[in-house]
Order: sequence, then structure tokens, then C-alpha cells
Amino acid sequence: MDFSGIRRVFDLGSRLENPINLSIGQPDFDVAEELKSVAAGAMSSGLNKYAPTAGLPHFREALRKHIDARYGYEPEDLLVTSGVSGGLALAMLALLGPGDQVLVPDPYFVSYKQLVHMAGAEPVFYDTYPDWRPKLGDMARLVTERTRVLLVNSPGNPTGAVLGSGDMQALAEFAAAHELVVISDEIYDDFFYDSEALPSFATLYPRTVVLNGFSKSQAMTGWRVGWAAGPREIVTAMAKIQQFTFVTVPPPFQMAAAHAIAGGGPPAAGHLAEYRARRDLICELLSPAFEFARPAGAFYAFPKAPWGTAEEFVRRAIESRVLAIPGSVFSERDTHFRLSFAASESTIREGAAILCDLASRGG
Repeated sequence: MDFSGIRRVFDLGSRLENPINLSIGQPDFDVAEELKSVAAGAMSSGLNKYAPTAGLPHFREALRKHIDARYGYEPEDLLVTSGVSGGLALAMLALLGPGDQVLVPDPYFVSYKQLVHMAGAEPVFYDTYPDWRPKLGDMARLVTERTRVLLVNSPGNPTGAVLGSGDMQALAEFAAAHELVVISDEIYDDFFYDSEALPSFATLYPRTVVLNGFSKSQAMTGWRVGWAAGPREIVTAMAKIQQFTFVTVPPPFQMAAAHAIAGGGPPAAGHLAEYRARRDLICELLSPAFEFARPAGAFYAFPKAPWGTAEEFVRRAIESRVLAIPGSVFSERDTHFRLSFAASESTIREGAAILCDLASRGG
């Protein structure tokens, strides 16, 4: 294992003077003041001790109602996790052992590959280039008697791709045919730009562990509040592991998250038009110089490097004060790079102008 390539760029950005930051994978709006007040009030009232490992009963009940109202299904069990990253770690450790194999989309969120390795298992990458859609014929050839889990992420990081209903149904049938457990990372499900939000994967396939949380929809990236829902046997195993690892999620932040989902639509909904406009802007500015699939969700674009490797191009970009993430952080290839449009219009315009100039110069 190496240190996270994303964190390396974050650290580099902290040392640059006036960086143009298109690398940040978090909303640029803040937690709502009302939710800060709820968390502060919980702290003031003394809610600062350990919470039950599975989560505060009040919050778990709010989550059940939220899942039923938003997604239209009732999971067998659910667990409050330390963000989706914590949920991923628990799911991998609960489901995998040495020699097991996991089908991982390529490109993938940076943690997927490393967490599979941490569980002693082997990531097997199913290619989605160049349109970020799964190719089921190729995937079928990757399945062995050791394949246990299929990872799905839509809307996706780093590509911004959204799996259509047909793709999701095909993946559900594929998982059923091969008796796989699906881990569905749905953290960006408040960021759909070209369609209504699609159903959770769990509505298509019962052996699904859904991972979601409040980092993107509520901008609570530092509060680490997530949830896992799925088959009781799997969620129970995850809760056992949480007892000896994360132990609990801070109770004041659970109370704030419960208030958020009980109080109506998340703040992300209020920013959706703004983020769609930023998506449109970055696509317009980059299209003369770069090849890329237009992102339909999340807040990332994943252009192809116009010359050299992605790491070489990103190195030149960083020397020009533009922070981006090379695709090798997210992929077995080094051909593309990730840009976040969770940034101001002026930042997007300035960064895109520099990137297009670099593209025209060649290596």
C-alpha cells in the first residue's frame, strides 16, 4: 500500500501559494446553520459519551423512515457507520477472506482497491472505459469460483458517470446468476443532473449492502456520519467488527443527521441547479482541448490527458498552480485525470484556461 494519491495532492495544495483547486472531492457549501445548532445543543446537553455501536435508536428509526420514503424498500438491518469509507471497510472485512475475489469497476474510488487488499482478498477489475459503462460479456470471463462480491458505484467517483436503469438491471441479473453480494456505494445519489434520481440498487437485488451518508448531501465530510443497510447476517457481522474498530459515530453528529432527514430535503437539493451549471461550464470550457464523457452525476469530470501520461500532465498542471488528481490514483491505467467542479465559477474558468493552454503546448 502507498499513501492516498488524493491526500498527497491535498498536502501539496496546502503548500502552494494561491492554488487553483479542482481536486477537492467535497461540496463547497457548508453544513446548514440549523444542523450545527442541533449538534452543538446535543453537546451542551451532555450527549458526548459512547453511543450504541449500531447507532442511536432515534437516528436508526429516522433512517428507516428515510430509506422507505426515498428508496421504497425496507432493509433487513442497518448500521450507522463512520462515513461511507467506514462502511466500506466494515463490509470488506465482514464479507471477504484470504483468496476471495471482488469485481471492482475500473476506474474506481481510491479506497476500493486498498480495502480489498486489507481484507486479504484480491481485486479483479472490470473495465468501463471509455464510456464508464460495464461490459457484461467481459465481466463474465472474470468470474471464478473465488468471486464473492461485485462493487457498484453510481453516480460514480472519479468519472461522474450514472448507470442507467438498464445497466443496473443487467448488473443485478449478473450478480444473481453468479450468486454474488453487491456492495453499492450510493453516496452521490443527491447529484443527478440529466434525470431524476434512480432507485437504489437494493430495490433490484436483495443481496445488496447499500452504503450512503451525509458527507456530500449535507457537506458533513468532517463529521463522518454514514449508514449501511442490507441483509441482516451481513450487517450484524459489520456491527461486530465496528465494536472493535470505529466503536461508535459521535452522537451529536448523529442527532444532526437525524434532524436533517426528518426536516425535509437535503441542502444538496438546493444547490443542484448551481452544480448542474458548473458541470455545463466545465464541459464547455474543456471540450475544445480534451476528450471526456460528459458527467451526469456527482461533481467530477474525468478527461483524457492530451499528451503523455496523466501523471505527467497533472505534474505540469500543478506546476502551473492547478490542482488535479491523476487517473492512476483511481485506475490501473494512467490515461485520464480527475477534476472536481465543486468550486466557484471563477476557479473553474481560471483552471480550465490553464489546462487548455497546457494541452495546446504538448509535452
